[in-house]
Amino acid sequence: MRTFFRPALAAIIIFSVLTGVIYPALVTVIAQVAFPNQANGSLIEQAGQQRGSSLIGQQFDQPEYFWGRLSATGPVPYNAAASSGSNYGPLNPALAEAVQARIDALKAADPSNQLPIPVDLVTASASGLDPEISPAAANYQVQRVAAARGLAVEQVQQLVEQHTSQRTLGVLGEPRVNVLQLNIALDQLKSLD
Repeated sequence: MRTFFRPALAAIIIFSVLTGVIYPALVTVIAQVAFPNQANGSLIEQAGQQRGSSLIGQQFDQPEYFWGRLSATGPVPYNAAASSGSNYGPLNPALAEAVQARIDALKAADPSNQLPIPVDLVTASASGLDPEISPAAANYQVQRVAAARGLAVEQVQQLVEQHTSQRTLGVLGEPRVNVLQLNIALDQLKSLD
């Protein structure tokens, strides 16, 4: 029995140290050196304070800010600890009610806007944490944001264009706008005036 116990115990200790200590430490060091921003949560700072992460959406509902996608996390929107989709199917009445409520909120915030409402402004992403919207969703909101801030529509439109990321490697994904980064740029623009 001892002939089996000692090698098994040694193997457990060796592999526990290798896979539980050395490997994670090595990966952490490599990540900190090669990708420090991503390894530390892709945090965005403004005036020395952390405003959030570029990877997780935030709740914006004031008219002077761009609004992101709906969050399916509850009871607190954009709760990273509760990431999940709503699991509402296309025939579920709760989905239709949520979409209609968001359409009503968008129309109430900007009654003169006659543009078609982009689908990503009225639906949640699979994770419920999406930090980005489509350029169409950002363009839909330009007039409302410009009016609420007392800025020229062209000025706000230019900010949207500056914060539009194109497809990764030219082929992966779709063009997108990070809502938090765009709203921070709006705040900085206003503070410069």
